[in-house]
Amino acid sequence: MRKLAVVGLTVLLLTGVFALAKERKPPAPTASLSFIVVKDDNGKPVRNAAVVMHPLAETGSQEKGGMELKTDPEGKASFDGVPYGGLRIQVLAHGFQTYGADYDINQPTVEITIKLLRPVGQYSIYEDHPAEEKPATQPSAPPQK
Repeated sequence: MRKLAVVGLTVLLLTGVFALAKERKPPAPTASLSFIVVKDDNGKPVRNAAVVMHPLAETGSQEKGGMELKTDPEGKASFDGVPYGGLRIQVLAHGFQTYGADYDINQPTVEITIKLLRPVGQYSIYEDHPAEEKPATQPSAPPQK
């Protein structure tokens, strides 16, 4: 009788373990990303640039969390284990415009080259702009009746 109870209990435990194993989903696929950050004007690497990665929701909005990397002296940075899906990438470096773009990560290895631009001058209404036609300073007279 005791042997029968032990066998019954063992069968129940094994059935529960197999049921849990069937419910477990396989891990989501991940990618290995590598970045190269260079200057747009001469192609030289940008060292110590911050590469910020934010996951994107299905709606395209940025989710909470993220990861920041720094480029090495050759302008390279890499990260393994990025889940497939939308990813917003921003690159910030001193003396350059901030770069930002959304990427769809859908393959095991992704190489991204980012070319940073130098800042451009800001438009000021207090400076002369000879290429533009200046409007008349006085409004035209109303038509006479």
